[in-house]
Amino acid sequence: MNVNYMKRALELAKLGIGYVNPNPLVGAVIVKDGKIISEGYHQFYGGPHAEINAFKNTIEDVKGATMYVTLEPCSHYGKTPPCAQEIVKKGISKVVIAMRDPNPIVSGKGIKILKENKIEVIYGVLEEEAKKLNEIFIKYITEKVPFCILKTAMTLDGKIACYTGDSKWITNEFSRKYVHELRHRVSGIMVGIETVFMDNPRLTTRLKDKKGNSPIRIVVDSKARIPLDSNVLNKDLEGNTIIATTEFAQENKIKSLKEMGLDVIVTPIKDNKVDLNYLMKELGKINIDSVLLEGGSTLNYSALNEGIVDKVIFFIAPKILGGINAKTPVGGQGKEYVKDAFKLYDLKMSRFEEDFMIQGYIRKRE
Repeated sequence: MNVNYMKRALELAKLGIGYVNPNPLVGAVIVKDGKIISEGYHQFYGGPHAEINAFKNTIEDVKGATMYVTLEPCSHYGKTPPCAQEIVKKGISKVVIAMRDPNPIVSGKGIKILKENKIEVIYGVLEEEAKKLNEIFIKYITEKVPFCILKTAMTLDGKIACYTGDSKWITNEFSRKYVHELRHRVSGIMVGIETVFMDNPRLTTRLKDKKGNSPIRIVVDSKARIPLDSNVLNKDLEGNTIIATTEFAQENKIKSLKEMGLDVIVTPIKDNKVDLNYLMKELGKINIDSVLLEGGSTLNYSALNEGIVDKVIFFIAPKILGGINAKTPVGGQGKEYVKDAFKLYDLKMSRFEEDFMIQGYIRKRE
């Protein structure tokens, strides 16, 4: 076994980012006589899996070869036939797997099929790297709700805008490019109505070096106050827009939104706002496996307080704005005691020229 082949499989899996949701990112490498004879990855949702693509791309007979694959081969019929059975048919003699499939209808069953057919199986190779790569899929397939990433940008003194509301631009072009990479990766992007009022954003993905997929736009608007001429409602934009509201909204406004071809989700009222946990469950039902939260300070606090956030990404620019009335990334009522703060773990820092990016995961309260 050579761990470098699994590293290559993980690199291949990344090529599917933004195109396979809500499926997992998977890469496969076939090795025979000490050399790679084929590679493949899951390229798009509903398309052939990584193992099948690797078989299609082979340059020689795979019988007796070893397959390195980042996720346990599937054992069930979905949009494609089971990969485990195909591996058996092709005469692969050994399969090295990074991680078991967390999907309850698959987990362990693919490995069982391989072993029952006398194929040597090794699993757990670069498992943590594979889990990190598929953190979105793991959350979605096990809990049926989207993986939520809270992204925000602030100055060194913790401001997301001037006291006048001006906010363009806090961070540099390199940081903003990375944000569009994030948008490309997720299924949905969420903002609050105040962000629509202040910035009138389009919430699309704009990448120069490739065509990025634009996520479904989700506007949290408890009273459906959104102007019908808002950029985010433009019918010419790629993808759809969802308005999340409550019974506070006027029926004629909801009717107008629906007549424009928009989806409207009416949630229960919680603290006079949209019930975010209810909303996330509804989004999960329509195959939205991940949400990038680009909200203002009020929505950010509500999301953290309601426990829907899994990961946070903070961009910090070397600028100082000042202003007692200038908004901070997380507003709301706030915590009364430091001991009740939202705590992070597994922190990582990156740099985009003069900007810094800090990301970490929310430690869920027991």
